[in-house]
Amino acid sequence: MDILLKVDTWLFYFGNKTLQNPLFDYLMPFITDKYHWFPVWGILAILLLWKGGKQGRLMVLLIIPVIILSDQISSHIIKPLVARPRPCVTLPDVHLLTNKRTSFSFPSAHASNFFAVAMFFSYYYTKYWAGFFSVAVLVAYSRIYIGIHYPFDALAGALLGISCSLAVIYMWKFYEKKLNPIIIKKHKF
Repeated sequence: MDILLKVDTWLFYFGNKTLQNPLFDYLMPFITDKYHWFPVWGILAILLLWKGGKQGRLMVLLIIPVIILSDQISSHIIKPLVARPRPCVTLPDVHLLTNKRTSFSFPSAHASNFFAVAMFFSYYYTKYWAGFFSVAVLVAYSRIYIGIHYPFDALAGALLGISCSLAVIYMWKFYEKKLNPIIIKKHKF
């Protein structure tokens, strides 16, 4: 475990200090701010509802439990259980580009939520998977760059988000194949 923590710390300093530059100092705080993404999500939801047909409407409906599951598990279950302090709290010489946060670090809820969304949209729109995952990777890296997450926090968040997304997708598939025909048949007169 000690080796993993040393690797994580080394990777953190590489992403936070070694790659430090004026362009990233400007971009990463913008990219990491969840409120900057709300217009993107709003426009995407409107387009899916308006032009996406039945599949688009279904996606807007199903993305809600995907994000709730991802966010709640990461923020309210795993973080308190692991109770890992943020690097900006425990490490010296962190290049911190936001307010110092004392909440727990592991896993990254931002990474979890963005990877959940990336997996979900990649499942339904496979030809755009590289774009979806590029955005998720960029947001996850921004958390390291601004000084509030270790790389393993971001990795764990990514894996959690992907898992939550797949769980919702496969629960919906199960409903469509197994339960929905039974419900329709039972109520047919």
